[in-house]
Parts: sequence; structure tokens; C-alpha cells
Amino acid sequence: MWEHPYAIGGRKGRANQKKMMAGNGQTDVIRITLPDGSERTFPKGITGRELAEQLSPRLAREALAIEVNGEVRDLSRPIEEDARVRLLTWKDPEGKAVYWHSTAHLMAEALEALYPGVKFGIGPPIEQGFYYDVDLGDRKLSAEDLARIEEKMRELARRDVPYERIPVSKEEALAYFRKKGDPYKVELIEELEDGTITFYRQGNFTDLCRGPHVPSTGYIKHVKLLNIAGAYWRGDERRPQLTRIYGISFPKKKELDEYLHRLEEARKRDHRKLGRELELFTFSQKVGPGLPLWLPRGATLRETLITFLREEQIRRGYQPVVTPHIGRLELYRTSGHYPYYKDSQFPPMIEDPETGEGYLLKPMNCPHHIMIYADRPRSYRELPLRLAEFGQVYRYEQTGELSGLTRVRGFTIDDAHIFCRPDQVKEEFKNVIDLTLYVFRALGFDEFEAQISLRDPNNREKYVGDDALWEQAEQAIREAAAEMGLQATEEIGEAAFYGPKLDFMVRDALGRRWQLGTVQLDYVLPERFDLYYIGADNQKHRPVMIHRAPFGSLERFIGVLIEHCAGNFPLWLAPVQIAVLPLSDELNDYAEAVGQRLREAGFRVEVDTRTETIGYKIRQAEVQKIPYMLIVGRREREAGTVAVRKHGEGDLGASTLEDFIKHLHGEIEAAMQRATVSENA
Repeated sequence: MWEHPYAIGGRKGRANQKKMMAGNGQTDVIRITLPDGSERTFPKGITGRELAEQLSPRLAREALAIEVNGEVRDLSRPIEEDARVRLLTWKDPEGKAVYWHSTAHLMAEALEALYPGVKFGIGPPIEQGFYYDVDLGDRKLSAEDLARIEEKMRELARRDVPYERIPVSKEEALAYFRKKGDPYKVELIEELEDGTITFYRQGNFTDLCRGPHVPSTGYIKHVKLLNIAGAYWRGDERRPQLTRIYGISFPKKKELDEYLHRLEEARKRDHRKLGRELELFTFSQKVGPGLPLWLPRGATLRETLITFLREEQIRRGYQPVVTPHIGRLELYRTSGHYPYYKDSQFPPMIEDPETGEGYLLKPMNCPHHIMIYADRPRSYRELPLRLAEFGQVYRYEQTGELSGLTRVRGFTIDDAHIFCRPDQVKEEFKNVIDLTLYVFRALGFDEFEAQISLRDPNNREKYVGDDALWEQAEQAIREAAAEMGLQATEEIGEAAFYGPKLDFMVRDALGRRWQLGTVQLDYVLPERFDLYYIGADNQKHRPVMIHRAPFGSLERFIGVLIEHCAGNFPLWLAPVQIAVLPLSDELNDYAEAVGQRLREAGFRVEVDTRTETIGYKIRQAEVQKIPYMLIVGRREREAGTVAVRKHGEGDLGASTLEDFIKHLHGEIEAAMQRATVSENA
């Protein structure tokens, strides 16, 4: 077992440090700023655990980690300088991340105990839980194996041993994992700088890790290993395929039970399952993975969404354009999409091997829209110019990362690019925010968060453009979001390479978080393409560009929407809005006449004339989640009426066809009216 007697988080290290302080008569104090803004003084070297104990016994029991000047740390680490601190509990997202990260290490310890010789890749926390990529050799895990690993984890957790942080040199780290025979850890260590490397140890398990972790394994109470998947080492299909084990843990059993209930509900709502049942889309290995084929009902759903947004865009002054699916490499070199995103693009189609020139499947629509803007000189009076396209684009996602409609290789972006003057930026940005919120309300996404994605100032080589333009763009987004009443958070390092953006994270009916709509401010691409307009002073000026997509990817949006509403689409969007069900063959003519009148009124109708019982037809329509069913028998034919049945509610009684049509129009108008009512009003 790895031994390092003066690990910062270890008992020997802490005892030794206290002896040294006492021997030196050290009385230095530091100033600690608490989350409420109050300041207090404490002895220099106080740990997060000791701080929590002095502030509140309850907080001391619940604290999992501590944030010190923005850095999340172990509770056992000493605080050596003035700091702004925040003690993190299970209620904090950062606290959950630490808890799940520690659980991943506990799982790794269990795996090593059960399967000697197992090799480890990475084991991070994720939004819901954690995973660890492991190399088990020829062994394939089963559901029974997961139960066995869980039991071992519970046994190890009950020992309540501390997670100890151990700073090591690069030489020490390499020697340890080479001796252990773990090539994945060796590869990771080789890329690290000496002086930045730490191990963490709990019990008999030692891992390469930055941390932080909960104080001890006893904090981890209720664990569930969820599923097993394959994952290529470092996402590279040319590297070994590892076994990825997903899991989650909670301090209370009730929370785990509630999560598993939501998970079961999510399985019922899985868009891949419902997509087959509702006959919306399919995939074919002969066509290629990640390339969805839209069936008639799915195509109708897509076109309805597109029409909905296109008509709203026209009302808001957008102009439609259409661009090709490919473009010359030189176009994308100028924009920076090639080579910045080279690894996620399909290989170029080389036209001239000597020059390397050729074509690329379109990864983004913006360079094409830029060339439309540049087609002729523009006057300041023409701006803002809003160009919109439902454009198909292509990305070469790794096979293991493909997932139904939510991660595909060919998809449609509801793309628009606004070219405007600097004095128009804020108003245009606010208008785009308003459009995005309108889309969310129309489709029932009532819970969302706004995130301002900024560049990482410590990794500037990832981005293009000068500092002044970036700062101007970031401030413009902050102001627009604030004026629209958005409580936006800021995320460092999440910006596009050409500019900051505002991302919308919606929460679906199960509380899951999805990134959908996005708005990006761009001062860089107009510079790279030398775009200009003639101002009132008859001089050339540089326009500002706004990229926006309320749906984001149409495929991803539909996948999320299916799961959000469990396939029960609102009436205006349902691929089939009404099913007409005759009781017998002799009533087929009347049923067809009812269907035709509904089509003339603008509704999507199916008439089920199959020789089946009415009970079977109703059950099939219910499974297909068709909003309304009209039952027609002899009585209805003689009276010129229909018997109305609503999905999920049952019989609504008899109605004349014209009254029913008025009811449908009223329901759709009410839905659209709710969408137009701004929450900021």
C-alpha cells in the first residue's frame, strides 16, 4: 500500500502540523469572509472541518467540502490565508459532485477487491451520479456482478476510513502506477506537470486524483449501480474499449427511492422507445449510425414545428434563405470551423491532392449566411438583416456517444444570423431572448435556467478575436439578460471559439436538465470575413453578428420534447390530431366524410376502416396517443353527429361536427395565447 506519512489530509500530517504550530507559539490569524458577507478571524491553518465546528454543530455534521476563494477543497485541508469561504453540503451542486466523486472511488476500491488486476481509466462525477471507466480484461460484467459490487461498496463504506490527500512528485506517481501495472494512469500522469499531482487514498485503494472528497467513506450511505456501457479510452475509437460503470448515491434512502422511481418513469418516456411505438423515426445500419430516418408521422411532427417557428420568424422580420449541404474547405478555414472542430467533422472530400483543397460536409450554417450578407454592399439602413434557415449540418460524433435523437451525426439547426449595427445589438439580443421564451412556453417548457457562457481567460488559445471585443460582447449579453429579467448564471470556458453565448437549460417533467436554445454574440467572424456596411457618414463600418437557434438541434429538441410530454403532444403539434373510428364497415362512408370535413378545416386526421372491433381501435388510438377519437355509429350517422372521446380522459359525449371543429380551434388558440403572454409582462 502507498505510504506517505505527512499527507495533508492524513492524521499523521495534521497531528504533526499542530505540534509544529504549538512548538513555535504560532498565533497568526486570517480573516474569513462568510457567504452572508460577514467577516471573522480564525487561526491561520484552520481546516474546513474545524471552521464548520466553530460556526454550527449542524453545519459540521452536514458539510461535505469547502469552497475557498472559488476552489472546492477537502474539509481536512488547512486555510493559510485570508479567504472567502462557503461550506458545501448535499444541497449544493458542488457538494453533490464531491459526494458522487467519492462514491466513484469507493466503487473502484470494491472493484479492485473483487477483481484483482483491474485497471482504471477515469471516474468523474456527472450531472446525476458518477461513472468509472475500467479495464477488466476478458471479463464481462452482468447485472448480478453489479449487485455484488454494490454489496462490497456498502461493506467498505461501513469501515468509515478517511479519504486522504497525498501530494506526490511526478517521479513518485509514475513509479507507483508502473509498478501497479496501470497504463491508463501512467498515460495521464505523463501529461501532468510536476508539483501539481496528488493521490487520494481510502483504505487499501490509492488513485490519481485532484479531489476533493468527502471526509470519510462512512458519509456514503445508499448506492445504486445503474448500468454498464462501452467507452473508448479518451473517446478515441482507435484506443482500447473500456467498461464504463454508471452509478449514483444518496445520503438518505428516501432520496434514492425517489430517484429510482424517476428513472423508471424516464424509461417509460424514453424517446427511442416512444419513437418506435408512435412510428416517428427509425435508424438503419445500412444508412449509417446517427442518421435518423423520419417516418411519415415523425416528418409531420418536424414540419409542424418548422412551420410554427417559420411563421413566427416572418412576423418578427426574418427572411428565409437556403444553402447547400457542403462548402469549400477554404470557407471553413476562414471561419475557423476548420481546423478548430476538425476532430468532430467528417473527413474533407479532397478535390486536389497537391493543394489539399476540397469540400467539407457543412458543420455549421453561419459561413454560408455570411456569404449571403457579403453578396452585395449593405447600407446601415438595411440593418438589422435577419437571415433564417432550417439547415442540415453534419458532425462526426463518436459511435459510443450516439444516443437516439439527442446525439446524432446529421441534424437540422433552426439557424438564424442577425447582422446589425453596434447600437442595435442589445435590442436584437433581447428580441431573440423573447422569441426563445415564446417557443418554450408554446411547448410547455416552463422551467428553465439561463447560462452566460464565457471564455476561459487562462486558455485563450482556444478562442479567436482580441480581448476588447470579447469583453464588449460578454458585457452586452449580461445587460440584455438582466433587462429581460433573466437570473443568468455565468460559466467560464463554455463560450464558442468566436464569441460568448447565452444558453438555455430547460428542465423536463422529470426534473432533468437539457441544454436547448442558444444565442451567441459574435464580433469575430465579421472581422475574419471582412464584412462591412456603409454608415450614415458614407464610411465602411463593421457589423455585429448574432447567432441564434431557439430549438438548437431540431432532432435533439424533438427527443427531449417526446420525453417531456411522454409522447402526449399538444393538439396543435400532434402528428395525428383526430382518429375517426367507425363501428362497422357499413359506416365507413360516413367516417370518411367526417374525416374529409376535418381535413378541410385544417386538421390532421386518420380514418380507421380496418375490420376490427371498436374496442381494439380505441386501444390502438390510445397507444398512439392521438388527442381525440370520434366514434361513429348508425345513431351518429342519422343525427349527423360524432361521439367524442379524448385521449386519457374518455368519453366526452356527442357533438355536431361543426361544434367539435370550433372546440378544436378554441383549444389551439388558447395554447398559442398562453405562449404569447410574456412572463416578464
